Order: sequence, then C-alpha cells, then structure tokens
Amino acid sequence: MRKFDTVKGVLGAVVPDGREEEARQAARRHWASVAKPLGSLGLLETALEDIAALTLSENLDISRRALLLLCADNGVAVQGVAQSDHTVTAAVTRNAARGRSSVCRMAQVADCRVVTVDMGVINMPPMENLLDRRLGNGTGDITQGPAMSREQAERAVLTGVELVRAQKERGVGLLCTGEMGIGNTTTSSAAACVLLDRPAAELTGRGSGLSDQGLRRKIWAVETAIERNRPDPSDPLDILAKVGGFDIAGMCGIFLGGALYRVPVLMDGLISTVAALCALRLCPDVGKAMLASHVSAEPAGRLVLDALGKKPLITAEMRLGEGTGAVAAIPLLDMALALYRDGTTFESTGIEAYTPQGG
Repeated sequence: MRKFDTVKGVLGAVVPDGREEEARQAARRHWASVAKPLGSLGLLETALEDIAALTLSENLDISRRALLLLCADNGVAVQGVAQSDHTVTAAVTRNAARGRSSVCRMAQVADCRVVTVDMGVINMPPMENLLDRRLGNGTGDITQGPAMSREQAERAVLTGVELVRAQKERGVGLLCTGEMGIGNTTTSSAAACVLLDRPAAELTGRGSGLSDQGLRRKIWAVETAIERNRPDPSDPLDILAKVGGFDIAGMCGIFLGGALYRVPVLMDGLISTVAALCALRLCPDVGKAMLASHVSAEPAGRLVLDALGKKPLITAEMRLGEGTGAVAAIPLLDMALALYRDGTTFESTGIEAYTPQGG
C-alpha cells in the first residue's frame, strides 16, 4: 500500500468510487431479506451499510479490530484547566501500554486490541508495548502562543494516516480512536469554537470535573488562545497547529487514513470528533469512513456530531475518553452483524417479506 509524504498527497488520493453505492445497496437488500421489520435495527443497519460502502463489499468482516490510543501532553495544562497535571498523562499511558487502563479492560470484553502510541508525552521514556511516534515533548501553551508549528501539525496528521496503513496491513477491519492527554478538552474546545464559530462559554465544559472557578479559568484559556493565535477557520491545519494537540492532529490523520485505506473508524467523544471535523473540512469525502459511537456529555459534543452529519449509536452521557465510547459500540455492531449474516430469512420461513409502504 502506498505511503504518503504530504497531507496534500493524501487528500488527492481520497476519491469516491462508483462501487460504493453498489455495495451499500447490496447490503440494504441483504437486510431486507432478514425476517424482521424493515429498518428495525435503525442506526445499526445504517452502520453496516456504511461499512459495506466503504469496503466495497456487502460481505462484512470486522472480526479483527484495534484501538489507536494517541497519548500526548498539552502545554495549556499549566494554566490549571484540569484537576490533574501532566504527570497523569504519563501514568495513564504507562497503564495503557501494560493493558491496565480503563479502556484496556473494556477492550478485552470487546475483543479489541489496544495500540498505545506516544505522540508527545512529557519526559516519557521508551517502554514495551508503547509505540514511539513522538513529535515533541508536549505542545506549547496555547494561551501564550501556538501549540506547535505547521510542520509538526502536518507530521502528526501523516503519522495518523501511517498508523491506519499499518493496521490495514495486519488485516484489521475496524478501528477505534482514543486519546490521553491532560488539558485536551481545552484544546479540543478551542478548535471546536473556531470550526463552529461559537463562543467559548457555550462550548467549554468541566472536563474531568472542574469547579465553577476552574471552568471560568478554562473558558478564559480558550478565549485567550483563540484571540492570541487567531487560527484561520478555513484552514484545519492552521487550527490544529495553533490551538490543537498532537493527539487531535494524529486522530485527524486516522480519519483521513480510514477513508484512504477503506477501514471504518469509530469516533469516540468530543476530542476525536473535533479531529474528525478537521479531517472532514480538509476532505469532505472522508466522512464515509466515520462511525459515531456515542455523544459526549461535553457541551460541544452534540454540536460537533451535528456538524459531521453523524448520529450516535449510544447516548449514555459518557466522558471518560481513552476511546471507551468507541470500544463500547463494538458489541452492538457485532450483534447487528450476527443477525445480518446468520439471521433467519423470509425465504427460509415462508413468511412474505415486508415491503416499503407509501403514504
């Protein structure tokens, strides 16, 4: 599979294919043959049709899946925008690499492999089962200047694309996005404000449970970052460089890679959906690779999904991060796929098939 050296090259390679709609219609006909009311599994049916269209086949296989957990520190954490400091990023990263973090436990149930990636955790030494893709020792404090250079942002995006290529070569048929980084609800809120042209007070939430005073400080940080850096709303790479993070930029690349290499990608919560929206603004055809797992309890959660044109499979007021929402959606897809593949058909039961009714 082809590797890419520039984001522009990736964007030029993501193109529609006439076989996508053929595969979608084939999957829809298959659903119609299953002995149940038409469309009665709702978004689960749509999700499998989306996967069929992306992979160009109604014969679906998501048995091999992986979570790409991108870990990085954010300089804005020094402004007291979270309950914890940057040392927690490293602690959770270590636990994830050892298979002991929250999402690792959930992923075991979902039969999903966790790939922990160091994108820029402060002072993180090499360790077993931790993929080194470091772009810096944490990002800059966005209240004082840009998070990173444009070159770093592009490298982060390309890193995400390359991670997808590597998983595709391993035969993975479904990817989940996850992140870990203290302060990243601040960076994602700042990016969301620019992408959606909404005020910080409307889109900024309490993250891991800030007090009223902490929330005011966080809103100040988002407002200050946007005012100081003036990211260009029409340029997602500029947004990522000026107010984003290594994790968000890397996940943006994962969504691009999903469309490029035709691997469906489950979004998690606010942080990954903001990354997805950056990817969509870079390349509208990328949306075909995105599946919405849940809607985040963060204030911007629903608004970003609406901007993506995606409906969540789960509404459970989750906000844990790490990819937990994405992983939680896998068993739902598995159950839908079991019925899609092996469900009793109208033909086998002698029951007359349902037909669409007008009026």
